[in-house]
Amino acid sequence: MSNTPLYPGRTAVVTGAALGIGLAACRRFASLGMKVCMADVDAERLTRARDEVAALAAGGSADVLAVPTDVAKSGDMRALKAATDAAFGDVGLLMNNAVTRVGGDVWQGQDNWRGAFDVNFWGIVNGIEVFVPDMIAAGTEAAVVNVGSKQGITNPPGNTAYNVTKAAVKAYTEGLQHSLRNSEGCRVNAHLLVPGWTTTGEKEHKPGAWLPDQVVDRLIAAITAGDFYIICPDTEVTSEMDRQRIIWGALDMTENRPPLSRWHPDYKATFDAWAAKN
Repeated sequence: MSNTPLYPGRTAVVTGAALGIGLAACRRFASLGMKVCMADVDAERLTRARDEVAALAAGGSADVLAVPTDVAKSGDMRALKAATDAAFGDVGLLMNNAVTRVGGDVWQGQDNWRGAFDVNFWGIVNGIEVFVPDMIAAGTEAAVVNVGSKQGITNPPGNTAYNVTKAAVKAYTEGLQHSLRNSEGCRVNAHLLVPGWTTTGEKEHKPGAWLPDQVVDRLIAAITAGDFYIICPDTEVTSEMDRQRIIWGALDMTENRPPLSRWHPDYKATFDAWAAKN
């Protein structure tokens, strides 16, 4: 892993670190010998998670910092950066993982939509603006992981606000990586992590879902390989099925079909036949 920031002594900052994929990532980074700064809006859960991660860290609690943080507030993110700098110095990996599913469908009202955007999109922008300039200036290999969603790509009906925020994360992260790779001397890469159906939070694990550690396995391998798109399958949806669904969604535009035709009853048989051949 010498061409990545995933090695002993480097620092990882993870938002949404108290549960789920964020916590699993923190555990893995600590087990690799990295120093870990954990951020979450839930201070009580964050404290418990910090103790769990410290048990895996080479330096114990000295290598793990927990900072209660609301990613939607730029002041909180600046305070997180200051605490990280004071404790560990430069950052090798920033994982913008914090998320909310508030929002709902088209008619849910602007307050819900704004709440979704504040965390899911602006929380990531705040993280990039606060941390990445110094990561670039350090001149060492570093990585940014923004956590998206398949719902931001295929846009299934149900929670349109969430879909829109994650579509914005995809577009923003693509633009970020383009900017980074065209900045002279920059050694920071961006990655878009797209989990499949994953058991997160304190939900009961369901057959068919991946566990957070499986997502992190895929993340580590992809960072090491230099992949930008990290699209995770699960036990029910294979990578081939993801490929078909993504292509079909793009074909809605080029073939002048109704939007979201995969959920349109008049196109069900057409999609099934196309998927069988492609």
